[in-house]
Amino acid sequence: MRGPGDVALEEIAEPVVGPGEVLVRPLVSGLCGTDLEIVAGTIDTAYVHYPVVLGHEWVGRLAAPDQDSLVVVEGIVPCEVCDECRRGATNRCRTYDEIGFTRHGALADLISVPAHLVHPLHHEVDALDAALVEPMAVVWRALTRARIESGSRCLVIGDGTVALLGAMLLQRFSPASVTMLGLRPAQAGLAHQAGVTDFVTEIGDRRFDFVVEAAGQAPAISAALSCADRGGVVVLLGLPAHGTKVDLFPDDVVNNDLIIQGSFSYTRESWSEVVSLVNERAVKPSFLVTHQFDLAQWSDALATLAASPSDAPRGKVVVVVSRE
Repeated sequence: MRGPGDVALEEIAEPVVGPGEVLVRPLVSGLCGTDLEIVAGTIDTAYVHYPVVLGHEWVGRLAAPDQDSLVVVEGIVPCEVCDECRRGATNRCRTYDEIGFTRHGALADLISVPAHLVHPLHHEVDALDAALVEPMAVVWRALTRARIESGSRCLVIGDGTVALLGAMLLQRFSPASVTMLGLRPAQAGLAHQAGVTDFVTEIGDRRFDFVVEAAGQAPAISAALSCADRGGVVVLLGLPAHGTKVDLFPDDVVNNDLIIQGSFSYTRESWSEVVSLVNERAVKPSFLVTHQFDLAQWSDALATLAASPSDAPRGKVVVVVSRE
């Protein structure tokens, strides 16, 4: 990304390995809606520094001649000295720095990363499963921060990758049911693979104990607030455009004894916990990968991600940087 709207595949200098860094050879890098926003230039410039190589959801191998470990790397680079970092809230580090945003990402042959952010993977882990560690860590942090009781009636609003991962990871909390409210009936198959009990496009007057909003749109947020039963929990995980407004009736929040919780990104703790789940093969999210492209097909990959919904399912779009 040379700048907003200026995308190219080109040769650049091999990354310089600084003190405390290691060189990694990316294998697979996922694309998400945030990448489209970086391309369009709609993200606050405080969070993106151009020129920048895309790629913040990825898996690779250590490039050292004597090492061949499959690894995932935390994207957020915490300063580790601010008050937020010291309390473990690395997602709220006072100095924002993130791979694929303020420093070059993994849609490249090589990337240099801080060694302390590297997490080794078991040799039997599938690279496509590992490529989804980053979005899983985002979802896992939101779910583990909230209060989810066993036997809860759960609702996930949205039918994209984050919503589908939310449905999959909710299974770890022994819900009574997981309903997905989506817009694309073609996503129903993926939803059921993720553990969804009921995929619907209209919710009616049904109420739920635990609601995850993963669409990031005003109507979805309003639906999340209205679908929570008394004593329910609403987690706002989707990221709406800046300035988005919804109606909120405080008396309903009080009378219904609701908990409304936002969640931003992931912490080092949630990342490590997801890596453990992947290493134990307790979660295998690669079924969500519906489209794969080579690096030379980057334009097709972005176009597929940006395309309007169709009759075919679309889960995670990935770019295979190296096929080993």
